[in-house]
Amino acid sequence: MGKQGIDLNNLDKSHWKTYRFDEIAQNISERVDPNNTELTVYIGLEHIDSESLHIKRHGTPDDVNGTKLKFYKGDIIFGRRRAYQRKAGIATSDGFCSAHALVLRANPDVIDPELFPFFMHSDLFMNRAVDISVGSLSPTINWGTLKNQEFLIPPLELQKCYSKLFWSSNRLIENELNIIEKKQVLKRCLQKKYFHSFENKKSVLVGDVAKLTAGGTPSTQVSEYWKNGTVLWLSSGEVHKKRVFSTEKKITEAALKSSSAKLIPIHSCLIALAGQGKTKGTVAISEVELSTNQSVAAIMPDESKIEPYYLYHNLDSRYHDFRHITGKQNSRTGLNLKILKEFRIAFHDKKERGTIQNIFNQLDESIAVARKKVESGQSLQKILVNKVF
Repeated sequence: MGKQGIDLNNLDKSHWKTYRFDEIAQNISERVDPNNTELTVYIGLEHIDSESLHIKRHGTPDDVNGTKLKFYKGDIIFGRRRAYQRKAGIATSDGFCSAHALVLRANPDVIDPELFPFFMHSDLFMNRAVDISVGSLSPTINWGTLKNQEFLIPPLELQKCYSKLFWSSNRLIENELNIIEKKQVLKRCLQKKYFHSFENKKSVLVGDVAKLTAGGTPSTQVSEYWKNGTVLWLSSGEVHKKRVFSTEKKITEAALKSSSAKLIPIHSCLIALAGQGKTKGTVAISEVELSTNQSVAAIMPDESKIEPYYLYHNLDSRYHDFRHITGKQNSRTGLNLKILKEFRIAFHDKKERGTIQNIFNQLDESIAVARKKVESGQSLQKILVNKVF
């Protein structure tokens, strides 16, 4: 049963009405010149998170040129370009936004403004938006097409109940997201405290406390190397900021013998550091045997000298150093084993190392628990919204 005694599993929609989208919402098309405005908030599509009602970032007029669209507090900024990204956020102030968006305002005679954002995020609306987009490289929605789309809308007296239910669910999600954000701030502070300053601290080279190696890529011309593979194979693009990870890619034993790829045995854990591309500088831990490509540095701690999780957290804290160590942040210039072996890290006494790794392990675990709650909440909210719309 849903809130207020509504059974969302058995909704009677026979008395609901169908409306054109321009009857449901108004398209606000006021123009703004960023070089001649008193507005201070600019929202680009890059500031709107996929699948989120809330806009938590913004730019300024200095960031952009060209005519933009004005929005008012409470309006919905909907990314009409690449609608498959599902970007539709609620404006928390007056401002202006990218012309690649639509500024939409609910018609309260047809839909409760509190319910309208959830309607916008329903599969019904988003899938329709994708279907009517035109263009191949950057598919875009035209208002002239969108305004004529028809949608089944519940009566206003029911909408109030639905909006209360959905916003209650959303508040729980946002509470957990706030917890995650605060814990991540705490984590960054602790990283600086323990790992970023060598003043009054001992330090060592990574190569002095760990063995480093890299693998290779079997020939893509030999399909047999990938078909029915049995050996896990990791590429740099799969190394994300996730403490324990694995990979689903597999190669054959023959592939290992035919290339510089090699099986890396795991005693307790392997720290993999991406050396190239978008994930350069990210580290993660594997607890299973695997092989790697040449863009992954496999770091195997000498446990007589350093604790694996202490080393992992130490390296994880130096992400931005790794990103910039070979030039610009987005440079494809890779990290190599020589650079990593000679990379200097903070090194505490044994008792401190144990305490420090436990602090970060517990913090990561609490963040992971909160993320699972967020994922569960988002999944439930999506189910509820799609039952209505």
